[in-house]
Amino acid sequence: MVEGIKNTIEKELRAYSRRLDSGYRLTSLSPLLASRLKEFILRPGKRLRPSLFVLGYKAYARRPAPGLYRSALSFELLHDFMLIHDDIIDRSPLRRGKPSLHAMFERHFRPVRGVKASGADFALVCGDILYALAMEAFVSVKEKTARKEAALRKFIRAALFTGCGEFVELELASRPLERIREEEIYRVYDLKTAYYTFAYPLSVGATLAGAGRREADKIFEYGVCLGRAFQILDDILGMFATEKAIGKSVLTDLQESKKTLLVWYAYNRLSKRRKKDLLALLNKKKIGARDLTAMRLLLVDSGALDFARGRIQLLTKKAARLNAALDISNSHKRLLDRLSRTILA
Repeated sequence: MVEGIKNTIEKELRAYSRRLDSGYRLTSLSPLLASRLKEFILRPGKRLRPSLFVLGYKAYARRPAPGLYRSALSFELLHDFMLIHDDIIDRSPLRRGKPSLHAMFERHFRPVRGVKASGADFALVCGDILYALAMEAFVSVKEKTARKEAALRKFIRAALFTGCGEFVELELASRPLERIREEEIYRVYDLKTAYYTFAYPLSVGATLAGAGRREADKIFEYGVCLGRAFQILDDILGMFATEKAIGKSVLTDLQESKKTLLVWYAYNRLSKRRKKDLLALLNKKKIGARDLTAMRLLLVDSGALDFARGRIQLLTKKAARLNAALDISNSHKRLLDRLSRTILA
């Protein structure tokens, strides 16, 4: 069923990309804009957020409402909007194994004389357009007005809190490690990842289907646990995986001096001398492969890698308990469990 949901979302996304011309005449407005947007939103991806939205809905609904899958695209378009802005902030040249959108525009306009706007300027505008398209896609579902309004409010909250998470993360990056608390890192994880990737897609889907507030809150908490575990795993992959595996530069997190749970734990466990080594790496202007190797060694020797893996296990077990307490069918509980295991494998 999970694979079937994803396949239906993929078909809907392709149909939606064609509608950008029939509905909005984007190609006639700007062939460059239309081609870049279509290419970006159709890049291969997990389609995790729209899938969880559909699962959250189907777990509480008697039958799928017309327009459900078009509405589900709102979470994928919101995700694309976030990725574009994220790549600009991180100065990342890659996204999903291909050039990031701002890098594509930079390359396109490099030979053109007299262009004052940067690639980031063009990409920002594309992100704004995708945000508007996400809002429009959400209201496509044919559901009861009260449910639809309540779900839309939650969807807007997801966008709001994700932006707040980005801001708080940038703020933490400007503060010394000794002044950062563990709960502040989890706050960023919740705001920037757990809410809009797991908790809100599930909760919005459940609310749209008519689930009560208590049940929607329970599935939201379940999503927060999965989201935290997912972000910790993402931090591990960001430091220890290959560029091919994650579809972006493995130097990004180190270049941006991100205050992850791994880095926080290592700093608080290392000797005074090795703390200085860690800080020197975080403060270095130009990062290379040797610097990444040195950081990996610090994370392993400090026990940070084992600590992070342990936290993933604890969060996964808590999520399983919350899943068991949901007032949904056993088949849907198994689907959620199977999906979470696949994500955190």
